[in-house]
Amino acid sequence: MTGGPAPEHGSAVLDLAGLTAWGRRLGEALEAPALVTLEGDLGAGKTTLVKAVCDGLGVDEPVTSPTFALVHQYRGARGMVFHLDLYRIMAPQDLTNLAWDEILGANAIVLVEWPDRAGTALPLPDVVVRLAHVGANPGVRSVAW
Repeated sequence: MTGGPAPEHGSAVLDLAGLTAWGRRLGEALEAPALVTLEGDLGAGKTTLVKAVCDGLGVDEPVTSPTFALVHQYRGARGMVFHLDLYRIMAPQDLTNLAWDEILGANAIVLVEWPDRAGTALPLPDVVVRLAHVGANPGVRSVAW
């Protein structure tokens, strides 16, 4: 799965407004097909970032966490967007039940939270985003890509 050019590698420390703006710009820059992985501890801002990326992709419906559904599908202005949260899968074999191969084979933007749960079933992503808490400040995140 290879999409448009990946953003240059970098890092930043951002507040919520900055994270949202950065995510929106990422969404505007993505071209299908593209696989974006989002790594970080619970509460690091992965779903917040997905909402911003979807905004940049022109998704005009509410974007919510697929923690229990595991997969949400949206239509953006430039095509389909799949948002997967793999936190609750037990083994990479469980991906078959999510139509994993079909999702990865679609001409779509695929956003995957907890990508490590996919193991070797995860192809090389086009963009890897790592989020982390910064000290004791709950409103600031470190973002590396």
